[in-house]
Formats: sequence, structure tokens, C-alpha cells
Amino acid sequence: MKEYNPDAIRNIALIGHGGSGKTTISELLLFTAGEVNRIGKIEEGSTTSDFNSNEIERQISIAASPLHLEWNGTKINILDTPGFPDFVGQVISSLHVADVAVSVIKSAEGIEVGTELTWEYVRKNNLPAAVLINKADNEHSKFFETVQVAKKRLSPDITVVSFPLKEGLNFTTVIDLVKMKAVTYGDSGSKKITEEEIPADLKEQAGKLREELIEKVAESDEELMNKFFEEGVLSEDEILKGLKTSILKGGLIPALAFSAAKGVGANTFLDFASKFFPAPSERNQLDAKLKDGGNSVQIKCDPNGEPILFIFKSLSEQHVGELSIFKVFSGTLAPGMDLVNTHKEKTERLGQIFVLNGRNRKEITKLGAGDIGAVVKLKDSHTGDTLCSKNFTVLVPEIHYPEPVIRFAVKPKAKGDEDKISAALHTAHEEEPSLIAKYDPEIAQTIVSGQGELQLNLAVKLLKDRYGVEVDLAEPRIPYRETIKGRCDDSEYKHKKQSGGRGQYGHVHLKLEPMPRGGGYEFANAIVGGVVPGRFVPAVEKGLKDVLVKGILTGSKVVDVKVTLFDGTYHAVDSDEVSFKIAASQAFKKGFMDAKPVILEPIYDITVKIPEEYMGDVMGDISSRRGKIQGMDSESPFQIIKAKVPLAELHKYSTQLRSLTSGRGMFSMLFSHYEEVPKEVETKIIEEYQKHKVEEAE
Repeated sequence: MKEYNPDAIRNIALIGHGGSGKTTISELLLFTAGEVNRIGKIEEGSTTSDFNSNEIERQISIAASPLHLEWNGTKINILDTPGFPDFVGQVISSLHVADVAVSVIKSAEGIEVGTELTWEYVRKNNLPAAVLINKADNEHSKFFETVQVAKKRLSPDITVVSFPLKEGLNFTTVIDLVKMKAVTYGDSGSKKITEEEIPADLKEQAGKLREELIEKVAESDEELMNKFFEEGVLSEDEILKGLKTSILKGGLIPALAFSAAKGVGANTFLDFASKFFPAPSERNQLDAKLKDGGNSVQIKCDPNGEPILFIFKSLSEQHVGELSIFKVFSGTLAPGMDLVNTHKEKTERLGQIFVLNGRNRKEITKLGAGDIGAVVKLKDSHTGDTLCSKNFTVLVPEIHYPEPVIRFAVKPKAKGDEDKISAALHTAHEEEPSLIAKYDPEIAQTIVSGQGELQLNLAVKLLKDRYGVEVDLAEPRIPYRETIKGRCDDSEYKHKKQSGGRGQYGHVHLKLEPMPRGGGYEFANAIVGGVVPGRFVPAVEKGLKDVLVKGILTGSKVVDVKVTLFDGTYHAVDSDEVSFKIAASQAFKKGFMDAKPVILEPIYDITVKIPEEYMGDVMGDISSRRGKIQGMDSESPFQIIKAKVPLAELHKYSTQLRSLTSGRGMFSMLFSHYEEVPKEVETKIIEEYQKHKVEEAE
């Protein structure tokens, strides 16, 4: 395969709501460019990008799929991303390396929740963008209405560059405003196209829309703007050059008409992308950091520069091992090259280098700056790692994934599978970094968390299918805390045991008092006159620390308590460390129950983003979860609700929110603080804990 200079490469991420047609569009583009010899179908499980068994079974994209094709001497890399919100991490990692985001919107349904969710990340990444209005062959298609809504909801810079001659079932022709031609497509799969003059009845509309396009182009450049206002026209060269500049600067977001099902618009899109989408070398230089010292450094997309690659995705295949998918930010890569992983300070030797079309791999001998490729069997490198020349060690900016919104405890079905589960969950995280698994010693459970129930259920399926371990997902225990509101000025306990021979004797008086919230634990030794010898004081402290970890009411950690050892007695022969340890723990338990004990629960800040029509239902649901509304805001057309809600009430909230809002609601959550549990809830928690203890004992 030939090498491409950075200026002959386009890196496109297809984004948008689930079902908008991204995978079918990818398939059509590959076919049009001759990369595949037939158009695969989602229903048949034969598409290039949706190739794993879960994607075929569910008929949705689950992972971003790297694809490539050549058009007009330009290599176009396409990242076909999932539209289901559980897999938004795949969209985020793809946008991290793309140079253009192409949002696919259904012509009949218009802007949907997935469109808005993914567009937020386009804004955050400050990426050049385009819009494909797909399914213009739908009988309810409303191309121009959808463009107007997109201007309001996504960006006022969206500008039509092609539109349907007739939309609906007879959609076969697009009016190309760049060429000012009517481009008619033959039957899907025929690759036949004809270019003709624009019909007389549409010339006026086409002229008006082209005028709007030229005006938008002129806005991107002061010189062009002045000329346009003075003369009212721009030359063809000025329009073409200005079009590319305005897309690069983000001042113009082209909108094109498309039908993936009928194959209409593919050539027009590929022509436009190859001519006017920015090359990686035209984008702003990458802001990286030097490994030594952390100073910022700008990386130029130069094939002759020092090699720098960034792994943005990993795939694990049973008979191949881990496949690391990367973008080359600088230099030229070749197999056998030694590079340094700057995160782990390990040297990696590159093996075979591939370019991918779904699961199909094509081995290549070189890959230059700006391009996307894959390498197998790196020893210590995974998603998010930078590999570079030892002469120039830098860190490419990391990918920031959203905080998890759902969590479950993992319960093995068979004993002894814990190590296997841990290794398998680690692999699942490498493939899907927004899926997080870790053991929480406080509640003694492995917690898996992520962006939705489907994502977690698929992780469980992966454990069974690939690693042969079966687990159940259960509601996690809540990391409650225990503390006191009152004081106990004297809690005494004497541990005395005589059973022939040397006995046991330890006797202490403790004072317990509350500390401010967040104050932690404090121990004070106020013994006077050696009534408890100094050598036994550490044993008293150890006894206290043991009981603080295990708790009294619910087996939860005790916090914000000051304990003072102020009196006691000892026996010259029978006293030992164990006796004082037992005496201290029992005295603490007794004093704790006399000092108005309470349970604290974790409270989370949640931010809920919903269309206005769902406000009543969502606010009612938050109140039913003991939530306290903190404020509301408007972000047209959405309402933002901010609330504080106990973690115990947030289990499966993401699923419930989607149900309440027809999939259009989104939320994020972040730990806020611990707060006292209401009495009626406290009673239930204690009862459940006691019941759980009895069950475990049996």
C-alpha cells in the first residue's frame, strides 16, 4: 500500500444518534471507493464495521471501527462510532484523533438526543465539522426543516452545500452547490452517476443557497469579505480556497443531503471531503508536554519529525492478542522500530503494522504522520499511552472520559474465579475505558461502573464468552459511615479471665466525644500516675482502630470521633496487650451506643439535562429518591436540574431517567459529602444488616 503525505489524509469520525445510519454510510463509502465489492447489511450481520458477535446479534455498533479508503488520490480514514449513549467513550476517543466530525442526522426525525450528546464533544474538542442529513429518501423527509432545527440546536454556522432535487421515495438526485450541477445516482450498488444542469424550476433556489454559501465563505477571511461586499462576487478559486479555510476555522459547517439505503450522495460527499475537509497537517499543531519537566511543546504533523504515536483504542482478539489502534502525530513508523512508552517508561518494539477495515487487516511497511494504523502484541502499552522516540519524549494530551453513572457489584457464581474475573475486567477496561472495575475494600465487593446497563451487561457476557467465568451483577453495598452526636464521659470495661494458670486482665475508662464532620478520628492518652502502664497504651489504640473499621450499627467505618483513655487498672501478672485490646474495643462499643449514634450516607451532586416537557416527571422522581433540588437552569432547548441525592437512591437511575424521557435525558453524578440518614431509613438499614449477618452465619 502506498504512503500518503499528511496533506493527502483526511481523518473523519462519523457521530450521531443510534440508528441514524452511520454504519450503512460507512459501508456505502467503502463500496463506492472500491474497498469492498458488495454493500454489507446490518440485518445480515455482514457490514465491515459491525463485526463482533454482540454487534451482529443486537444490530447496533458497540465499538468504534477504523476504516479507510482512497478517493481522488486522498486517503480517507473513517471512524464509525456507536450512537448508543452507553458507548459514548468510543465517540470521545475517536474525536480525540479525528480532524473532522461528521454528524449524521435523520432527515425525518431531525435532532435527537444522541445528536446533541455527541455534538457537545465536538464543541469541547473545537473540531471542524460537517452534517450529513441522511434518509432523505424517507417518505416523511423534511431536509430544509431539519437544517433549520440543526442551526438552532447545534450551530448557526451549518450551511447547505447539497440538497435533494426531490426528497422522499423518489430521492435520486442531489443539487451540488459547489459544482452547481444536478448529480443523479443510479440504483444502489450500480455506482452509476450522471451530472447535468440544474433544472430550470430549481435554479432560483439553488442560486439563493449558493449565495448564502459564498457569503458564509467570505466571512472566514477579511480580504474575501471586503471583496465580496465591494464587488458582490468571488472568483471560483476564491470560493474553493475560502470554503476549505472556513471549514478549518469552524466558521462554516457544511450540510449535505444523503441516502445510505439508496446510495445517493456518496460521490458528492467523497468529492467534498477529499477537496475541502482539513488534512491533519492543516490543523493547529498538537500541544503536548515534555516528559521531563512537563513544559508544553508543539508537535508539527511532519513525516520527517521524531516518531510520536498515541493509542486511542484497543481491541483484544482471541487468536491475535491485543491490537493497539493509534494515530501517528509525527514522524514515520516502520516495523522493528523501538519506541518509549512515556507513561510507563518502558521500551516497545513495533511488530507488524496494519491499516484496518473492520476486522480486515492489511500489513504495511511504513505509516506516516497524520495517519491511523494498528500494531499487535505490545507488551506494556494500552489505550491512552504515548509512544515516541527516546530522543524526544513527550506526552500527548490524555482522553477525558465522563464519570460513571451506573454501578453494580460483581458476584462470582463459582468460588476461586476471582483472579480470572479481575484479569478479564482489566481487558474489558482496555477495550472500553469508560468501563471501570475496582475492588472496594470498604464494602468488600468488586464494583463495575460505566455509562449504562447495556454496557455492563455486555462486560458480563464478555467474561463468560471469552474467559469462561460467570458472574451476577447485584446492587452494591453502600459505604455508610457511623458516628456519634452526643458524648459519653465514662465508658468502662474490665476484661477478666481466669482459667487455670496465667489469666487475662485489662481494664479501661474511655471518654467519647463527636468531632466536626470530616474531622476523622483522634486518640488522646490522659493516663496519670501509670494506672495503665505505657506499654499497654498502643494495645488500647489497636483495639479502638479494629472496632472503628468494623463498625457497630451496620458494620461500616466509624468516623469523626475523639476517644480519650483517662483511667483504668492493670494486674502485674495477668495483664497483657491482648487483654487491653479487648477491653478497649468493648468499652468503645458500649460508649458508642450511649453517645447518640447515627448512620451517615454518601450524598451525590447530580446534574440532569432534559427536554422541558419532562420536567414534572423527572423532578417528581428525584423527590421520591429523597433528593433535594438545588437549582434549575435553561440551556435551550434543555432544562438543567441540579440536585443532591443519596447514593442509596441512585441505583439504576440512568435506566429510569432514559425510561422517563424516551431516551432523551442525560445526567452526571459526583460525590458531594456525607449526611445523617433519616431515622426511618436508619432503622431499615440496621434491620437489613442484622438479617445479612444471620444469613452469612448460616
